[in-house]
Amino acid sequence: MKRVWKFLRYERPYILICFACYSLAMAICYADPRMNYEWDAFFYGLGLLFLVLAFFFVYRYTREMQAIRLLRSEDGEPLSMEGEACQEELGRMETEHIRKLNEMHEKQMESYRFIVSWFHEIKTPIAVLRLIQQTDPNAAGMDEELSRIEHYVDQALYHAKLDSFHQDYDIAAVDLEQLAKSLVKRHAKTFISKRIRIDLQVERLNVHSDRKWLDFVLHQLITNSLKYTPAEGEVTIATSETPTEIRLTVRDNGTGIDAKDLPRVFNRGFTGENGRTHAKSTGMGLYLAQELCAKLGHYLTAESEKGRYTAMTIHFPRNHDPYLDTLRLRQS
Repeated sequence: MKRVWKFLRYERPYILICFACYSLAMAICYADPRMNYEWDAFFYGLGLLFLVLAFFFVYRYTREMQAIRLLRSEDGEPLSMEGEACQEELGRMETEHIRKLNEMHEKQMESYRFIVSWFHEIKTPIAVLRLIQQTDPNAAGMDEELSRIEHYVDQALYHAKLDSFHQDYDIAAVDLEQLAKSLVKRHAKTFISKRIRIDLQVERLNVHSDRKWLDFVLHQLITNSLKYTPAEGEVTIATSETPTEIRLTVRDNGTGIDAKDLPRVFNRGFTGENGRTHAKSTGMGLYLAQELCAKLGHYLTAESEKGRYTAMTIHFPRNHDPYLDTLRLRQS
């Protein structure tokens, strides 16, 4: 019964317009001197009006209940423009909801694959450390393996922090020369052990960025160069300027990247031919580097020729202020 009263409340405009039209017709008849107006006719017509309205609302109520039951069915037909608009909006919302669920599912699967891959990656240096500890506890290789473990842990940490970037940043002027030299010093033992030359062509240029996150990006680029550059190779770190941007490039003469893999090197989880044949890889390093750069207002590009060189460039646009973006992120 409650549903019936609710139905009649929504149908009130129809009831009012019907009685308004009937009253207007009766008033015209009453005002016309040529017509013999009788109250019996008025009440008779009013009764007929009630009867017609009763049949009309029973029919309409039945149709609306049927439309509600078939709301999510393809057989359901809307009874008004409002109903049609609501049905279309429900369809759009359902499609959007499914799309977001699929995105979340894909993201969870990617995170799961990364974690599984990360566990396999970190087991290798741990096993090497145990072997070194048994044979020569003072061996120099322990530092290199510890550095690898630290790098893998950093990857997992930055991957976990990627969605909460706005809670952990500090935009300031970063000296590229100082940053590059500190990272080269950190990798000095690897350069020496693999007999790889380092050519620093970095000028004292300041960019606005977060030093910690930018340090991770450059660390990732140098680590990749050392991984895929053979002994007696060379890694070059250089800066350059244009009227629109500052660039920091890490170039090596290592294995290079196949032309078919180059457009996908920044994709999540993509390892490519090098990751499958030369060294195990999670496929997350360059993805994280590109994502962090985007959040800082920078971006990464890659150039390579198979068997000759690979050059990764961080672009710092001059007409982009990452500090304003971080303020907007904080406000939102």
